[in-house]
Amino acid sequence: MKDNLYSFHLAIPVYDLAGCASFYENLFACSRGRSSNDWIDLNFFNHQLVLHKAQANSEDTAVNFVDGDNIPVPHFGVILDYDAFSAVIKNANQQSIDFLIEPRIRFKDEAGEQMTMFFRDPSNNVIEIKAFKNRSNIFAS
Repeated sequence: MKDNLYSFHLAIPVYDLAGCASFYENLFACSRGRSSNDWIDLNFFNHQLVLHKAQANSEDTAVNFVDGDNIPVPHFGVILDYDAFSAVIKNANQQSIDFLIEPRIRFKDEAGEQMTMFFRDPSNNVIEIKAFKNRSNIFAS
C-alpha cells in the first residue's frame, strides 16, 4: 500500500448546498459527480468530496497553536505543487475570499517547510491548502 496512490472520501456538512457547490467549483475547478437534493459529489483534486445538506451553522472550532498560528480544528485540504498553490491564491483574491490565515511559509528551513493558507467555505468548513518545498518531506519527522 505504501507506494500506491489512493483517493480519499470526505463528507462535510453544508448549509447552502448550491452556494457551497459553486464555491468549490469556482475556486478549485471541481467537477460534479452524482448528486441528489441533499448531497453533491465533487472531484476535489481527484478525491471524492461530498457536500451534505445540514441544518445547523456554527463557526465554533477548536484551535491548536502551530508555528505561530492558531490552527482551526477540524479542517481539511490538499497538498499541491507551488504553481497550483499560487493559482488558488489568485482565484481566492479574484473572488474576494477572506483568508483565515494568509498564505505564508511554515517551518522555514526545516524538513517540513511548506506554503500554507486557510479559509472557510460558505458553510464555515475550514480548508487548508499546502505546498511543500520538498514533496518527499511530507511525512518527514
